[in-house]
Amino acid sequence: MDFFGVGSMEVLLILAIALIVLGPRRLPEIGRTLGRAVRVLRKASFDLTAQVNKELEEEEHKEEKGKD
Repeated sequence: MDFFGVGSMEVLLILAIALIVLGPRRLPEIGRTLGRAVRVLRKASFDLTAQVNKELEEEEHKEEKGKD
């Protein structure tokens, strides 16, 4: 199982270090914050992709009408 090119053992090591450095009380809060950030980035990426696709389709329709 790879997460962005990082193996499962590396992920476990990173989580263990984060637990030691941040402590068990702050780790869930930071996890929630990171989850929200990822969700916002995914939504922004989806919205941007949808907008670009819409504009490309509109441009294609304009070109087709211009050829007729």
